[in-house]
Amino acid sequence: MLATETNFMTANRVPAFQTEITEEMRGILHGWLVEVHLKFKLLPETLYIAINVIDRFLEHRFISRGDYQLLGVTAMLIACKYEERYPPVIEDFIHISDNTYTRE
Repeated sequence: MLATETNFMTANRVPAFQTEITEEMRGILHGWLVEVHLKFKLLPETLYIAINVIDRFLEHRFISRGDYQLLGVTAMLIACKYEERYPPVIEDFIHISDNTYTRE
């Protein structure tokens, strides 16, 4: 079990090739996700899954600064659909991000 767990762990830091994303930005996004999590009264596991999805994505794909919050919203939506009985709808996430993004 321990061997399996170590194979799938994330580094919990921003990889070096992510030149537009800093550790400070990572902390800000995580703080914002905690606020979203509390506002929607989501399960703790949902937040943990969302952060894990973000970290895994950052390890494999480059992301621009402008799309970083979108990554957070998308990860939270994925986590909600996996963990929550009644997940928030996409429009709720659009509203919570100050209409920065559209449904598309």
